[in-house]
Amino acid sequence: MTARRTITLLALGLALGLAACGRKAPLDSPYEAAIDARKEARKNDQPVPPEPQKPVEDRPFILDGLL
Repeated sequence: MTARRTITLLALGLALGLAACGRKAPLDSPYEAAIDARKEARKNDQPVPPEPQKPVEDRPFILDGLL
């Protein structure tokens, strides 16, 4: 009985620990993150990172509907 209780508590603890990970906001693309980094550097009078290249146009893939 104690083994079952221990496993249950560990599983609940793991589930709660993983549920709290991350942030509640849309994800940033690497391009958007680079633009934000440049804005922050200018605002804080720090060296500005190099200009990011715009991403290529997204082409649809046959399995996109499933994702």
